[in-house]
Amino acid sequence: MSIIEHRVEQAGEQPDYSGKEFTEEEIAAGDHRRFIGGVWDSHGQRQLDFLIGQGLQPGHRLLDVGCGCFRAGRHFVDYLDAGHYYGIDANHSLMQTGYDLELSDEQRAKLPVENLRANDRFDGQFGVPIDMAIANSVFTHVSLNHIRLCLFRLAPVITPGGSFFATFFERPQGSPIDHVSPSKAGKPFFTEKNVFWYFRGDLRWAASFGPWEYRYIGDWGHPANQKMAQFVRLAEDQVRERKERAAAKKATAPARASTASASAGTTFGEDVAELVRRARRGVARRIDPGR
Repeated sequence: MSIIEHRVEQAGEQPDYSGKEFTEEEIAAGDHRRFIGGVWDSHGQRQLDFLIGQGLQPGHRLLDVGCGCFRAGRHFVDYLDAGHYYGIDANHSLMQTGYDLELSDEQRAKLPVENLRANDRFDGQFGVPIDMAIANSVFTHVSLNHIRLCLFRLAPVITPGGSFFATFFERPQGSPIDHVSPSKAGKPFFTEKNVFWYFRGDLRWAASFGPWEYRYIGDWGHPANQKMAQFVRLAEDQVRERKERAAAKKATAPARASTASASAGTTFGEDVAELVRRARRGVARRIDPGR
């Protein structure tokens, strides 16, 4: 019997982010904290400090995309005015565990349960305008099409001029697409499956489907060296101007090419004519040196 080769180039981690249910034993052991990457005592405060540096104020409304069990959310709730923190995550059990156990009574009083939603398609529509949003360690575990979906669905939510910040694992331009990068934690990085890495231009492409201006920030102190990207929500007149500029550029491109071609042809023709004149003068001098 002939056996077809089964070649597994590199195994990748495919955790169940949305369907995982935490047992009482797992919760008591702190598995819900480890599920979101640990670094419980410092990384939430780091996110708050970063956003304050980017202009976050207590009166702003903040959307935490991939809020998990509120590693950062508990700090955001303390800083923001009551009712101004909103959170979404793919895993309902994780969010409920965080809300019940990781928040104090005072924090829950500032965070209505109506401000939270479990959804795996980035539904951040709570009926209020959002001034700022953050997705920490989300783009590192979703496909490029999911990133595009996230930006598309957040666009109607974020106020014009507001920003959405997202972290991602970056690889230098020119890295082979099929390269698998090792990590200290033993989880390999892929372009096509979890854990994902991206080029800067990948995020620019995803942003191009919505009213966003993409800006690369880079290093910001992430413990796993994830880089930061910023997506600024454009106003409608800015979107319209961008489309008009793109249309004008597209319309003038053939004319510029034609002009350049004609110019090149004219120059080439003039050069040939000059060479012919010089050749004739040279022949004439040889025949009659006095000329």
